[in-house]
Amino acid sequence: MALAFDEYGRPFIIIREQEQKSRVRGLDAQKANILAAKSVARILRTSLGPKGMDKMLQSSDGDVTITNDGATILEQMEVENQIGKLMVELSRSQDYEIGDGTTGVVVTAGALLEQAEVLLERGIHPIRVAEGYEMASKIAVDTLTKISTKFEYDIFNFEPLVQTCMTTLSSKIVGRCKRDLAEIAVKAVLAVADLDRRDVNLDLIKVEGKVGGRLEDTELVYGIVVDKDMSHPQMPKHIEDAKIAILTCPFEPPKPKTKHKVDIDSVEKFEALREQEKKYFDDMVQQCKDVGATLVICQWGFDDEANHLLMHRGLPAVRWVGGVELELIAIATGGRIVPRFQELTADKLGKAGLVREKSFGTTKDRMLYIEECANSKAVTIFIRGGNKMMIEETKRSVHDALCVARNLIRDNSIVYGGGSAEIAISLAVEAAADKIPGVEQYAMRAFADALDAVPMALAENSGLQPIDTLTAVKAQQVKENNPYLGIDCNDVGTNDMQQQNVFETLIGKKQQIQLATQVVKMILKIDDVITPSAF
Repeated sequence: MALAFDEYGRPFIIIREQEQKSRVRGLDAQKANILAAKSVARILRTSLGPKGMDKMLQSSDGDVTITNDGATILEQMEVENQIGKLMVELSRSQDYEIGDGTTGVVVTAGALLEQAEVLLERGIHPIRVAEGYEMASKIAVDTLTKISTKFEYDIFNFEPLVQTCMTTLSSKIVGRCKRDLAEIAVKAVLAVADLDRRDVNLDLIKVEGKVGGRLEDTELVYGIVVDKDMSHPQMPKHIEDAKIAILTCPFEPPKPKTKHKVDIDSVEKFEALREQEKKYFDDMVQQCKDVGATLVICQWGFDDEANHLLMHRGLPAVRWVGGVELELIAIATGGRIVPRFQELTADKLGKAGLVREKSFGTTKDRMLYIEECANSKAVTIFIRGGNKMMIEETKRSVHDALCVARNLIRDNSIVYGGGSAEIAISLAVEAAADKIPGVEQYAMRAFADALDAVPMALAENSGLQPIDTLTAVKAQQVKENNPYLGIDCNDVGTNDMQQQNVFETLIGKKQQIQLATQVVKMILKIDDVITPSAF
């Protein structure tokens, strides 16, 4: 540091090289990138599997989240390193495309980079390592297709779907209720699925939660649950064969768009204004009654006078309903969203067999159930739990189960879990490496070793001896030529995942391998890290 003076004689400090240049090249850059990615992967490694540990994340405003969902952990972590952010994006991509396997994909990518680091230190060029990984990835995907099996299901026999969703939920906090939640998720997906096109629109499944009750009280509602109640306490709470007017226009007099001023200097003028307002409300209510509506659901609010008038005219109403919920109600009831009262007609009304208000617990929180809808293509999973944290974690778990069920409807091919698929493709890649004459064979063997990281982490998280357990299962797979043998995490007594009913979707496992390989190739090809102040 040096002391200097400005033109007024005031001293100030000069700090030499305050914008320090930063540039890392070559092997040092690759090692730094690999270290950052490995650090992120190690955080998630202990959360893998049915007995994986949970992470407690505290936000800057003091909110606490406890979860073992990889995508949620990485989403809420404040990752500064750019390669670390790449791993976050990797997990997010897996979550967006598949919905499950967000922890496994990061652990696999971290293991691949760990093995690549050894090869780079031996002097093998990163491009050759990346090419070897690409070759191994293709063999792994082909092997997954060979060892996969298909199962038949229909609307009346969906047990295989339930078993697969149970595998997903077994590693979550909600594992004790995995059977009930898996059945709810599968029924919800089948309710909105287009089986002819083999497609599912998950936007039609609303997941709603309310604090109170037990997790076992979670239910599937064939219709919509809205966290609102009737706008007036004396309105009927139970409406059968409801005809619903879905409005995005408010129950209030029109307001001039220009600046205006109203002078009221007598009782007569005030009464005239009041009568005029009442006439507006009367006309609006009458328009709804004339088209045959027995329930009004409005996006906006209405004042006490309108509310009182609606009650006296025998027209139940619900106010302040969100736009997304309005759309779901319109889809479920077959109604149309009406932006102006003048456009309200009988054919735009939605139809529901039953609309009821339900209260919960000692606090008497109320919610509105719209059931037996004309078009049951929209359903609601209503989650109960002891606290907000439990409900949020259950929502995340149910989302994973919904995604797995959706993927199985798209493609009903499965592979077996417990690390059995990883061990099988590891053996296949290792065998294929012997036939490759070039340097890539080293990268392929490294790829095979990296795949062992998943079953090893499963064994470690289950309290087993990781190396002994892995080698025993691997030897058994080779001896019996059975690709369904994995890690017995639940201590059932058999390594055969087919007997344990531990499934994973084929497209999810393929995506996991391919995404991890692509990101690792990208990281290996970075040989120069330049900060903005380097030039």
